[in-house]
Amino acid sequence: MNKQDIAEKVQGVLGSTKADAERAVEAMIDAVVGGLKKGDEVSIAGLGIFKTKMRAARTARNPRTGASVQVPAMRVPKFQAAKALKDAVK
Repeated sequence: MNKQDIAEKVQGVLGSTKADAERAVEAMIDAVVGGLKKGDEVSIAGLGIFKTKMRAARTARNPRTGASVQVPAMRVPKFQAAKALKDAVK
């Protein structure tokens, strides 16, 4: 399932136009991304929690050349599934 499929499901539920459904899906995604950019935790009941965490700096290896490469510390997104989602997937 991709973003287009989700927009079609939203269109079916709302009974609106395809463009309106695509804008609704895009607005939801933008809200999640915007919250994560600010460092906020985004919680969607029944789905889970989107948050960010810091990944420490490390030394990696280039597989092609074998050379060591320094990877800087960075913030990465993390998703923690809700119990309802875990139970539904079982």
